[in-house]
Amino acid sequence: DVQLVESGGGSVQAGGSLRLSCAASGTTSSGNTYSDSSACMAWFRQAPGKEREGVAAIGGGASFYADSVKGRFTISRDSDGRNTMYLQMDSLQPDDTAMYYCAGRILRCDGIAWNRDRSFGSWGQGTQVTVS
Repeated sequence: DVQLVESGGGSVQAGGSLRLSCAASGTTSSGNTYSDSSACMAWFRQAPGKEREGVAAIGGGASFYADSVKGRFTISRDSDGRNTMYLQMDSLQPDDTAMYYCAGRILRCDGIAWNRDRSFGSWGQGTQVTVS
């Protein structure tokens, strides 16, 4: 089984920064791991009363961002086998307040739309980000 574990959430004032981490371990039912850099890993978020939305994704040497976070958030991924993904969030605003989830899929990010949450088979438990 795959395990995705998020960390780094918290409370911050508007204009502040946070860095989220997602550590991946284990294998999928088909024997794949997320250490394969072609696999798509992504961050989603869900605010109370709102639908879950894609924030950013990385895989296959490319990264993708929602328009609402472009220029403020940066997604990255370890390339040394530690299999950890990060989301650096700068210039945070109250609208960024949400539960943030790490997700993974073996399919490339540029295959099925990266922000289609149903295309991701692995999910973390989430980490809360609150901006006041």
